[in-house]
Amino acid sequence: MYRATLGLAPYARWTPEQEACVSAEALSDSQANKAHGAFGMCTENAQDECPGWGGSLDSIVTGCLKQMWAEGPGTDFATHGHYINMSSTKYTRVACGFAAAANGKTWAAQDFK
Repeated sequence: MYRATLGLAPYARWTPEQEACVSAEALSDSQANKAHGAFGMCTENAQDECPGWGGSLDSIVTGCLKQMWAEGPGTDFATHGHYINMSSTKYTRVACGFAAAANGKTWAAQDFK
């Protein structure tokens, strides 16, 4: 939906097997309480992460993606990195993973290739 606002096609789903790996990254990050701590474990080129969100999965995904998209537009990766990953034409696929932290919060990661 967000990519369409720029006339971009959606990313293709990056295989169910890859999603299991991304869920393992999200779990590792939740246990370390550190976003992007497991970055690279799944051979991704870029990653967005929603650390420690409460609520339903639908509300987490909707809220987190909205927040990340609102970082843009811009070219400074430190300020606009999530938006840049979401709007990139360098990547063609995305895999999403989820993990429940011990405190009941959800960590969601999106890996791009």
